Amino acid sequence: MNTFQISGNLVDILQQEIYPATLHIEGGYIRRIERNGNKYPNYLLPGFTDAHVHIESSMLIPSEFARLAVVHGTVATVSDPHEIANVMGVKGVEYMLENGKQVPFKFNFGAPSCVPATVFETAGATVSVADIEQLLQRDDIRYLTEMMNFPGVLHKDPEVLAKITAAKKTGKPVDGHAPGLRGDAARDYIAAGISTDHECFTLEEGLEKLQYGMHILIREGSAAKNFEALIPLLQDHPEHIMFCSDDKHPDNLVEGHINLLVKRALAKGIDLFKILRAACVNPVLHYKLDNGLLRENDAADFIVVDDLQNFNILATYIAGVKVAENGHTLINSVPSSPVNNFVCNNTSAADFRMSVNDSSAATVNVKVIEALEGQLITNAITAELPVTNGLLHSSTTGDILKLAVVNRYREAPVALAFIHGFGLKHGAIASSVAHDSHNIIAVGTDDESLSAAINTVIAQQGGISVVNNKELQVLPLPVAGLMSNLDGYTIAAQYSALDKSAKALGSPLASPFMTLSFMALLVIPHLKLSDLGLFDGDTFQLLAVSF
Repeated sequence: MNTFQISGNLVDILQQEIYPATLHIEGGYIRRIERNGNKYPNYLLPGFTDAHVHIESSMLIPSEFARLAVVHGTVATVSDPHEIANVMGVKGVEYMLENGKQVPFKFNFGAPSCVPATVFETAGATVSVADIEQLLQRDDIRYLTEMMNFPGVLHKDPEVLAKITAAKKTGKPVDGHAPGLRGDAARDYIAAGISTDHECFTLEEGLEKLQYGMHILIREGSAAKNFEALIPLLQDHPEHIMFCSDDKHPDNLVEGHINLLVKRALAKGIDLFKILRAACVNPVLHYKLDNGLLRENDAADFIVVDDLQNFNILATYIAGVKVAENGHTLINSVPSSPVNNFVCNNTSAADFRMSVNDSSAATVNVKVIEALEGQLITNAITAELPVTNGLLHSSTTGDILKLAVVNRYREAPVALAFIHGFGLKHGAIASSVAHDSHNIIAVGTDDESLSAAINTVIAQQGGISVVNNKELQVLPLPVAGLMSNLDGYTIAAQYSALDKSAKALGSPLASPFMTLSFMALLVIPHLKLSDLGLFDGDTFQLLAVSF
């Protein structure tokens, strides 16, 4: 039995008190907290919880995600396995559950509520009401994940309501996803039983949803960055705010996690206890997690920090086991065999040609997706493109590039559109991480480069790639075309190299691959591209590319 003592200045978040103490730990639990009058240089506080994250977006399997996260003081996540579920259904969820149990970390997976996310795309699987009901009966499934189909909630779709009812019957919370939803629509959505939202991107939206009784998650991920807009909410609503990353690429996870949001909030002068309530306590209370909060008989999940200004993580403990120390993970890698769902043949440059109805026209007006830095939403704009021999071409000078989505589950025509904001001057990038259905998505300056980038991904049965003239680079993602089963730090370094290569093509985006992965996310307005065509997220219908 693991029995030991550890001393420091204990930060009691619930009682808003800091005092010197010794923790007596036995069998993974805090059996006694002994106050004393000693002076200690270090502080003890509960570990951090990421209140909403898709582990798959780190491109790491859960066991490797844990190895990197604990270094930053994270002891738990509220994890939505929605991504792998779109590829492999319940089998994918089971893979995440079982792999996560191989390491000392608290993942807290949920039952994916929207697989597929919409009927306007092709996913690899379906998670039915019966599947949801069975999953929610499991003790290791803690909640119903983000209900992205807010139109279904508002219009009382029977299947949507059945999934929400299943969660209510088991007493498990329902996560929300309603970007920009306001007024009566937001009120009705929340009244249906939706308890959280991580998609607010303005302060006004967050305040309104708080007033309707919702918990707001302040998100700062690799693509969507809402911290600056929403952090003022924490000052007046500390009991209803949580921190989350949603999607975190491996290089960013090496740099930091929830600890970075704690430091940023401190720098803004927000009260320490309010910050720690969002980072440590609120997710535990809301989702009824078994994380310890530094109370007697709690699980011994805590971190040791140098002081309450710099917040350098000296050590992380989970269930009484030291899992990280001084910037180094103490969790060993565990072997895991890939699982996948990938049926796709190579493309040719001809598959990416875009012909116009009037071959005699000199120019054509087209609808264009505008990608925005730090946001998942896009703008819908228009552009005039020249026609050559009856074909439309990308315009690198105007930054109007071809965007392509290739169905990876069955043979189908390539879906094509135009996009602004990627800034490539030559070459192409491609990825089999393409929310939510995870077909292959690519952006490029010419048809040959697009085909080469996509074929490189197909050859690996999933991955991300960069094509620069004849030079090809690829990071294989053999686990569902979403994750690698190799060492997390190695994958982070390889991803950084590809990210650098993508930016060398001319992209000004902070995270080109992360931004690319969301250009097929139909449930986020305004204009996106699925394997079935250009999609209007406001009217929920497919559109023609040209006028």
